[in-house]
Amino acid sequence: MHYKELKRAWGELTAAGAPFEIETITVRGVPIRAYKNAPKTVRDLWLASTQFADREYLIYEDERITYGEAHRRVNAVGAWLAAQGVGRGDRVAIAMRNYPEWLLIYWACVSMGVAVVGMNAWWVPEEIDYAIKDSSPKIIFCDGERLARLTERAETIAGITVVATRADTLPAGVLPWADVLAHGGELPTAEVDSDDDACIFYTSGTTGYPKGAQLTHRGCISNLFSLMFSGQVTALATLEATGVGPEPGAPAPIPIALLTTPLFHVTANNCGAYAVTAGGGKLVLMYKWDPKAALTLIQQERVTSMSGVPVMSRELIAHPDFDSHDLSSLVSLGGGGAQLPPDLVHKIDSSVQTARPSTGYGMTETCGIITAIAADFFVDKPASAGPAMPDFETKCVDDAGDTVPPGEVGELWVRGAQVIKGYLNRADATAESITDGWLHTGDIAKVDDDGFIFIVDRKKDMVLRGGENVYCAEVEACLYRHPAVAECSVFGVPDDRLGEEVAAAVFLKPDHQTDGGSLRDHCAGIMAKHKIPRYLWIVEEPLPRNASGKFLRRQLRETLPLAEAV
Repeated sequence: MHYKELKRAWGELTAAGAPFEIETITVRGVPIRAYKNAPKTVRDLWLASTQFADREYLIYEDERITYGEAHRRVNAVGAWLAAQGVGRGDRVAIAMRNYPEWLLIYWACVSMGVAVVGMNAWWVPEEIDYAIKDSSPKIIFCDGERLARLTERAETIAGITVVATRADTLPAGVLPWADVLAHGGELPTAEVDSDDDACIFYTSGTTGYPKGAQLTHRGCISNLFSLMFSGQVTALATLEATGVGPEPGAPAPIPIALLTTPLFHVTANNCGAYAVTAGGGKLVLMYKWDPKAALTLIQQERVTSMSGVPVMSRELIAHPDFDSHDLSSLVSLGGGGAQLPPDLVHKIDSSVQTARPSTGYGMTETCGIITAIAADFFVDKPASAGPAMPDFETKCVDDAGDTVPPGEVGELWVRGAQVIKGYLNRADATAESITDGWLHTGDIAKVDDDGFIFIVDRKKDMVLRGGENVYCAEVEACLYRHPAVAECSVFGVPDDRLGEEVAAAVFLKPDHQTDGGSLRDHCAGIMAKHKIPRYLWIVEEPLPRNASGKFLRRQLRETLPLAEAV
């Protein structure tokens, strides 16, 4: 492959005076790499999109909202929030599916210096309760489904203004979305700082509670620049190597993206919505993932890119109606949230004539991508996550935190403008995860001679189920609340569709009885459905441990037959 051309294109785009010039700045006392020409805040990004007023922006079923109309609604939301006394430094929570309202509220908040608390739409009332108490939002915007869960804990939302959309009936005291829009007005002026929180996105906690990652304006905008850089460096390197592709300076095609993953994750929000909005493109929203519906939308809306967890691309290609749909508008198909298996990379490249495979490896804690890889580079190295973006320093370290020699395996640490400020109200977790600005990714990796990163394992006790992080300790904490459970160990097992599924081995207390159904029912009242173990074994002997007393997850994974799970 043409790695010399990639290196040359990389240098051209990041050189002094180039669009992606890199500078070193000091943030929170740490020197970090940053894009010199990046806008300072997300407010700048949103206001710049007024130039696309006549273009379609948000498509949801039979609703079509232009940029001009979106700005009118965002202005109204901002004016209404200001009238409620909400301003810079405050927090507003969003708890809903991927409706157009999600993004309208988001842009209004970040443009005022108000941090958006993205609440996982799958959470059950107990998880919602925790996040509300942790983040203390002044306003909660929700849909009908989430409203029902919120009102189960009336004491938690006491004193918080709740606004509901797409709800059949509203309890007393809950305001309708229409009232917010009817307020009208202009978006308030605001002095927003690059280091202000843009949003709080929750990640599953290793101690049983989720952690609120503080994504700053600098981090979110830097991720946007990394996405833009990735596209341009791939195109330029390909053009220099093959002579095929758009000439430098040629107008970029208007992006049309099908959003398949939730907006409370960085994949859809920071990577999907930001990039399309910056390019004046169109976002096509889905009520929920369905490959048949996705095929129809790609054909109908002339979608140019679809990105989701790997299983979505696999299901799209494998669908029996795949060949009967016109997918010639697609130029990019891939995913994030989990590594694309090498076979899927090649299937994408061979199945859709116009589309090239692409992926980005990243985390909530990096506001989006750390690495990116696409087109021929991905086909050539399908097991790689790609090179780290220019605003990152990277190193692989051993258990003592010492850097390992090039090419050797170690935990990947990264430092740069995209690393989060920390975890809300969790100084302990922040100190554990970030050392002198270096984020401990928890992923075991190696770097080849071309600078491409290969993720080989995970250091964290975590199951990556369909792009959702499920921490074993969180599920174990839930199981231990069942009166019959004496010991339990949670781990991941391979799954063709989702990558991994949640599994648990349980040893019961003497004279106690229960079964798989009862344990799952117990979990269902405490945690989101996707965290509940699909596979359960109720074993007759205490669980195996190592010399330190830790349960041997790998041994359990390798010795417990799936066919014998309950």
